[in-house]
Amino acid sequence: MYDKEKKYNVPHNVIIGKCTDGDVSLMFPNENYLTLFPDPVLPSWKEDQSRSSCVRVGAYIVIRKIIKEYGLDRIADKYIGEDAGLLLDLAAYSVICEDNAGQYYPDYAYNHPLFTDGMHIYSDSKVSTFLKELTKTQTLGFLDEWNESMDHSHKIYVSYDSTNKACDAGDIEIVENGHYKENEQRPIFNYSIAYDLTDRVPLFYEDYPGSIVDISQLRYTIDKAQAYGYKQLGFILDRGYFCRMNLRHIESCGYSFIIMLKGRKELVEQIVREHMGTFEKDRAASIRKFKVNGITVEGKLFPNDEKTRYFHIYYSDRKAVSEREEVEIKIDKLSESLAGMTGKKVTATKTMKKYFDLYWYHEGKEDEALMYAAEKTKVINAEIEMCGYFVIVTSEKMSAKEAITLYKSRDNSEKLFRGDKSYLGNKRTRTHLTETTQAKIFVEFIGLIIRNRIYTALLDEKEKTSNRSNYMNVAAALKELEKIEVIKILDKGYHMDHALTATQKTILKAFGIDAGKAVEMIRDIAKEIPGSQRISE
Repeated sequence: MYDKEKKYNVPHNVIIGKCTDGDVSLMFPNENYLTLFPDPVLPSWKEDQSRSSCVRVGAYIVIRKIIKEYGLDRIADKYIGEDAGLLLDLAAYSVICEDNAGQYYPDYAYNHPLFTDGMHIYSDSKVSTFLKELTKTQTLGFLDEWNESMDHSHKIYVSYDSTNKACDAGDIEIVENGHYKENEQRPIFNYSIAYDLTDRVPLFYEDYPGSIVDISQLRYTIDKAQAYGYKQLGFILDRGYFCRMNLRHIESCGYSFIIMLKGRKELVEQIVREHMGTFEKDRAASIRKFKVNGITVEGKLFPNDEKTRYFHIYYSDRKAVSEREEVEIKIDKLSESLAGMTGKKVTATKTMKKYFDLYWYHEGKEDEALMYAAEKTKVINAEIEMCGYFVIVTSEKMSAKEAITLYKSRDNSEKLFRGDKSYLGNKRTRTHLTETTQAKIFVEFIGLIIRNRIYTALLDEKEKTSNRSNYMNVAAALKELEKIEVIKILDKGYHMDHALTATQKTILKAFGIDAGKAVEMIRDIAKEIPGSQRISE
């Protein structure tokens, strides 16, 4: 470059590339070289494109930390062997992508770090073979070890709940006709989970034929809990499990129970009416956290019951208003329907007879035409009076506040089922063989363990910091973490594309990962990602 003051040329150096390690006569050219020397034709360099040049690492570092925390990798290595990494990858795939279709797993593996040895990418046919060959012995061994790792020294409360899944595949042994949604008869199988409310973690699951009702299966679940070595358990059950045989079996095993009684059972109505008007407006009976008033009374649950039970009676103004509106709408619809049947032959239902006096033409027989219907106001008034009340029964003595707090903690297990169907892609199993179905249920259970930990960590952080931001839920948090990427640049290595955002730092903090630690973890993962990796059958 000519220097006007010095009146002579001065060298202006520009770096145009980096020498290779093996041969100093060769270099990797950079953008300056391409600008300054546009004419020379560079030798083509086509890299194997089986792995993306942009890899998403944010959600992976959280899931890897959870897996290490729970020892899932250790248990998987012990019982699954060389395919342990693939098992964990499939679980992570279901959590991050909200899908369980094996044929899309290679797409996920293409731009995510993996748990397989050397972050090896397997094809969908390998996934199918793995699921088909996963044995019952392996899954049971995993569950045995998982439950053995739990703390058995203190009392834990277990929420037990079940759901069913429709399945039209004919070769799956556990699929049988059963009650699906809205009493629809369809081929289904049932799936239940025992959830530790104390440590907030799923303990074990069961899959059983669709024709077996939940109330019957509970006894086998109790026996299974005993076989896993749980000595101090309290079962928290939904009203659908109310059965004398079940409750007696729970106590015969040395366990306790907390159960909601069905809304308008005769026993519930009798207890409520005996104490109606004594606590609903009493400030001393207020439980502000749940916006209810509650009291506790002692009584017998069944005739000739030797043991004293504790009945916790609750009343909610909000619940009363909504339930009364439901009753009013129900009566209005029945009244409108009956009005349109006047003068016609009608087959009276139990519901019609319960709420209306029906009058018929001619001899007043039911096989004659309907003359008119009159509301049974006493029956309707009695139902309206019960609006807003509900009862929880416990086998152990506790306050109304303690009972409802424990029962409401079932929300976590209910969210677990919602997450299973909605956020893990398991509304459909997409399988046609018994072995593959059972293997997918097992993978789903591991995915639930991971997703539940993400949920509880975010929930704790929200309560601790009062952060109510819309990204502090599992789906939104994972979406935000997926934006943390490493990209491959000219030196063939993977590097962070940009610094962590404030939102990403907040989310990672919920898992005990600060910004410095996160960057360190990301760099370590970047070094582990192979430069190229062929898809292997």
